[in-house]
Amino acid sequence: MSHAHEEQVEDTRSLKQFLGLALGSVGVVYGDIGTSPLYAFREALRPVASDGVTQAEIIGIISLMIWTLTIIVTLKYVLFLLRADNDGEGGTLSLLAMLMKGARGNRKILMFLGLIGAALFLGDAMITPALSVLSAVEGLKLVTPALDDAILPISIVILIGLFAIQSQGTGLVARFFGPITAVWFLAMGAAGVAHIFDDPSIFLAFNPMYAVNFLIAEQYVGIVVLGAVFLTVTGAEALYADLGHFGRRPIQWAWLVVVFPALTLNYLGQGALVLKHPEAMGNPFFLMFPSWALLPMVLLATAATIIASQAVITGAFSLVRQAIHLGYLPRMEILFTSETNTGQIFLPAVNTLLLVGVLALVLGFESSDALATAYGISVTGAMVVTTLMAYEFARSRWRWPRGVALVVLAPLLLLELVFLGANLLKIHDGGYVPVMMAIAFTVIMWTWRRGTGILAEKTRRIDVPLSTFATSIEKSIDRKSAHAPVNVSGTAIFLTSDPESAPAALMHNIKHNHVLHEKNVILTIRTVNKPRVSVENSFTITKLTDRFTLIELRFGFMQSQNVSQALGYLRKCGVKFDIMSTSFYLGRRKLVPDAESGMPMWQDRLFIGLANAAIDPSDYFHLPANRVVELGSHVII
Repeated sequence: MSHAHEEQVEDTRSLKQFLGLALGSVGVVYGDIGTSPLYAFREALRPVASDGVTQAEIIGIISLMIWTLTIIVTLKYVLFLLRADNDGEGGTLSLLAMLMKGARGNRKILMFLGLIGAALFLGDAMITPALSVLSAVEGLKLVTPALDDAILPISIVILIGLFAIQSQGTGLVARFFGPITAVWFLAMGAAGVAHIFDDPSIFLAFNPMYAVNFLIAEQYVGIVVLGAVFLTVTGAEALYADLGHFGRRPIQWAWLVVVFPALTLNYLGQGALVLKHPEAMGNPFFLMFPSWALLPMVLLATAATIIASQAVITGAFSLVRQAIHLGYLPRMEILFTSETNTGQIFLPAVNTLLLVGVLALVLGFESSDALATAYGISVTGAMVVTTLMAYEFARSRWRWPRGVALVVLAPLLLLELVFLGANLLKIHDGGYVPVMMAIAFTVIMWTWRRGTGILAEKTRRIDVPLSTFATSIEKSIDRKSAHAPVNVSGTAIFLTSDPESAPAALMHNIKHNHVLHEKNVILTIRTVNKPRVSVENSFTITKLTDRFTLIELRFGFMQSQNVSQALGYLRKCGVKFDIMSTSFYLGRRKLVPDAESGMPMWQDRLFIGLANAAIDPSDYFHLPANRVVELGSHVII
């Protein structure tokens, strides 16, 4: 085979891989934003529809939608934020981890911004499935009004089924996500083209002055409409969060070639349809289709909304895993649903919490109209947080001068703050729901972070320096002192978060059992502010004395912290120990609340509740179950 032919074959493979990633991103990344046409224009029309809508109002609203997609999604996310990656990973906590590396005086501000952004995303992960599935199933009313009473039960069954299959993994289903969503976008674009010429004046929406004039003319009502217009960009945060799954260029090409054109055409078509048939404003999306195509489109829309829901559920799993590894949440059970893709994970506790939250929203609001009012706040809030963190990123990582960063990002921040203000007007109509969710999730993460810090500080006060302890215990054994522990064969591995101090389990073992193993490994597990750590850089071995060795294992915040697997690699590197004669010692603390601890009593109790709910360390770190010994102690916090 000639060299030129080999290059051609390689280029063909690369192109196929690129197109596969781009198609996959259409399904996973753009599933949420792709379902917005189901309800966004309908909700935007509602505030101005009481006295009938004029041509200027319809064109103005469509103009607002097109330019919102252009400025926020295309400019901010696709062209700017996708370049702000943490070794290929994106998302709020990934950005926070990167900024915390070099942060100095503003660490607390950055941490709270990151926590608020993560909390808002978790709230979004509850609202998106509820709103998307409800809005799709409601299309059945147009097929036959007799199904009106069945909409709520059908939606609940679909949602329960969606969460029930999470434990099986999304790998098999994911292969169908891209093609189904691609068909969805093509159908939306085709429907838009079919109606655009119902009233060609809709093309005036490309002129941003129609959007500006609409806001000036409508004043307060225009601000209310902005809250609904923002529904067009729900899901944009997922675009950034899924950066590590598909890469920057496939996501960019999918948006520019497929998603953005299809959305633009569909919104133009909806606008032209309502211009010609004002009575269609009740459900302009489904009324774009002929009666024979209604049922297939409802089914396709339902499939698309399930895919959109799957995207945010998967995003929630990934975000919670990042939060656990970065120390913002207690350890939870993480199950891997793929033997090859470590990104495909399932967290039973998070899945249950999301299901309960989604069902509560569906039963509480009962319709997509009511639920849409609660949606925008979590999305706009998360976007404001991301823009603030992007400013810090541009200054600290890209070394932009303060003035340049302000010129680029201040107008964007101002626009998003206007959208946030518009959505805050809906607080009394259900907007309080995402606000309460965000506050609850933020308090939980802040409490865990603060409580673990206080706990570490308290235990450090009574800790014995490891080097001093190891030297003194060696001397007592060598001198055959009467108080020296009995030396037994085998290896003991003591897990600790502080390698500078003797582990509590080691101290208790000597104090109560009066034994010391022939070899003792003090094992520390570190999560670094990088998504992944290469195998060769994942450990450090320090020999303290003949009997004591200090080992530090390093994992990225996107990696599984499998200690047994890591120790197996160490054996290949020449670290000698027999796993069958090795015991793992864990210190288990019973926490007792104390009003003088530094946290209010309610926060003490919340922290203790979170600690008690955490998964057993031996399961979380994948330790051999029959080789683990736990030694407990009381700690007042």
